[in-house]
Amino acid sequence: MMPARRVARRTSRRTSRRMSASQPPPEQAAPPPAAAPAPAAPAQQDDMAQIEQLAEMRDRGLLTDEEFQAKKKQILGI
Repeated sequence: MMPARRVARRTSRRTSRRMSASQPPPEQAAPPPAAAPAPAAPAQQDDMAQIEQLAEMRDRGLLTDEEFQAKKKQILGI
């Protein structure tokens, strides 16, 4: 009876090793995703985007040069 237990234990160990080798290792808690770096001056970028949009509207004839200049000064706080 003793040899049968040894064989059973050895078989069990071998099976355990094979199962653990075929399965990917358990995942550890992943670190939280890194936050995207904040732009240096988001307000300035927004202002520039607005001014560029106004310039396009002026170039297409939707705004006069005076309207463009007035709105640009308003955005820039001048």
